[in-house]
Amino acid sequence: MHKGFTIWLTGIPKSGKTTLSNLLHHRLQGLGITNVEVLDGEEVRMHLSRGLGYTREDVATENERLGWVARLLTKNNIANLVCAISPYRDVRDGIRKSIEHAGGEGSFIEVFVDCPVEVCEERDKEGLYGKARSGTIKHLPGVDEPYEPPRMPEVKMRTDQLSPEECVEMILSYLASKGLIG
Repeated sequence: MHKGFTIWLTGIPKSGKTTLSNLLHHRLQGLGITNVEVLDGEEVRMHLSRGLGYTREDVATENERLGWVARLLTKNNIANLVCAISPYRDVRDGIRKSIEHAGGEGSFIEVFVDCPVEVCEERDKEGLYGKARSGTIKHLPGVDEPYEPPRMPEVKMRTDQLSPEECVEMILSYLASKGLIG
């Protein structure tokens, strides 16, 4: 039985959060950590946060809901990977406190998935950035809404400079250095 923890992947849209969390999920299971859950912000928005918009208050509420689920999973010794834009530093800091209160110090690992907006825009097959720039959609972090990068994330990576596999290795190395994986 391993100790539960939350890996919170944050970054602007299309920076690579979902790709990394899915690959990391696979790798953790390969290491024998079978109690691993992925909480994808886009999927949660369709279920747990259905009906919320994209105002600061709605986004904060969605993130707090994700944090509440992650706290429960962490408390019950489940490794969970949250991939969410989570653009507001104060909200992420509050979630960190809540999770570490339940799971102990070091049970919240903030991973900054850093990528220039221009590269994210090139990756955007759904056209979110184009819609935001034309005003069709509002409140897109990195375009017409702020994104507040973490000040001191446990792991920071540039997904425009590293492969997904290299990024996952960085996270696994961090987890190993903290004794969270063998």
